Amino acid sequence: MSTKHAAWARKIQSIAQIGLEYATDPYDRQRYCELRALSAEMMAEISEVPTFQWLELFKNETGYATPKVDVRGAVFQGSEVLLCREQSDGKWSLPGGWADVNDPPSTAVIRELREETGYEVCCTKLAAVLDRDLHYNEDQRPYHSYKLMFLCGITGTAGGLDHDIEEARFFPLDELPDLSLSRTLPEHIELLFRHHQNPELPTAFD
Repeated sequence: MSTKHAAWARKIQSIAQIGLEYATDPYDRQRYCELRALSAEMMAEISEVPTFQWLELFKNETGYATPKVDVRGAVFQGSEVLLCREQSDGKWSLPGGWADVNDPPSTAVIRELREETGYEVCCTKLAAVLDRDLHYNEDQRPYHSYKLMFLCGITGTAGGLDHDIEEARFFPLDELPDLSLSRTLPEHIELLFRHHQNPELPTAFD
């Protein structure tokens, strides 16, 4: 997707979503529906997803539009990092995913680590809070999101892996596999390792 055009389409969609949440005048509501349809057309122009699918996706979003939350957990053993391999692209990433409603961030990342690596973990530090748009310029998404990155420590094993994950294992930091760059960037693993080495570092944020 074009970074600029995706951002424009998302902004129009958020205005439409907020307008439909609060507007009572039928003419205003009609205009917000037209804005939502326009944002769906824009997203279709810069992606391989047809307009009607974007429109259905946007219609399911209600209430005040806010960024979504992606949590990621980093576990280090010496100079190795724990990664999981995604079925969707066959590449590797820090374990994590969308936070679920009613889950505190730490609970969400502990669950993701359990499902995607087979390990029980505890969270030891929130190392970074990042605006995805500022770091993944070549991979824009229909939703604005924040990435919460935690340091974690293994407390036990939990059994099998989630169906979306093929395997999980540790890799030396100087021999990282092919990363799923829409999920994890090498510089973020480096950032987390610096926090692992020096826990007194302040939390990084955008």
